[in-house]
Amino acid sequence: MHALALVIAPEWVSALRLDLLLKLGLSVLLGGAVGIERELSGKPAGLRTNILICLGSTMLMDLSINIGIGADGVRFGDPARLAAQVVTGIGFLGAGTIMQARGAVVGLTTAATIWVVAAIGLLVGANRYVEATGGTLLVLVVLLGLGHVERRILAAHRSINCTIRARAGADYAAIEKEIRGSGLRVHSSTRYEHQDDITYELRLMGPAKQFDIATSRLLDRPDVLSVQFD
Repeated sequence: MHALALVIAPEWVSALRLDLLLKLGLSVLLGGAVGIERELSGKPAGLRTNILICLGSTMLMDLSINIGIGADGVRFGDPARLAAQVVTGIGFLGAGTIMQARGAVVGLTTAATIWVVAAIGLLVGANRYVEATGGTLLVLVVLLGLGHVERRILAAHRSINCTIRARAGADYAAIEKEIRGSGLRVHSSTRYEHQDDITYELRLMGPAKQFDIATSRLLDRPDVLSVQFD
């Protein structure tokens, strides 16, 4: 009993930073829970990425809290300053997952997931274990549960304005054929000719999931420069 008390004595906990070890272990579990969902969904930021983001945020938040405390226990710094830099810095990492391929933007959900995983790590580092665990559960509910709701919404018919920018001399009949072949209907169209390109303002109707298919088919054409939906 005496040996056990010696091992778990407060000075040993402080020296070995067992409290930080607990935080890092929880970060691995929470970041990994989100990372597994992302991995199974085939996203670029998967298991290891989310774990590392959560771990890094936890360590930086723990450092931010403890670095501003003097030997006499008096705080002389603002613990929020280093944490604020995490929020800013993670934005650059998230921006790297948002890719734009000839007018089609993808990766927004992955970027948002990276941002919220960093927030979870900050909560763990600030000893807010209940909030971090609850936040992780909510993130999983959104990523797993609401995916089915989103797919049902996307299956509904929509009417959207579309702007297509094409090279000068592009064949509109061929472009419209691609749109109709994607399962969409052209309700109205307006053509604007410029010196170097042509802009088509279209009103398209059809199932929402077909708009991505139409975008991909249009961007595969060498005479189409960009496709944008309003």
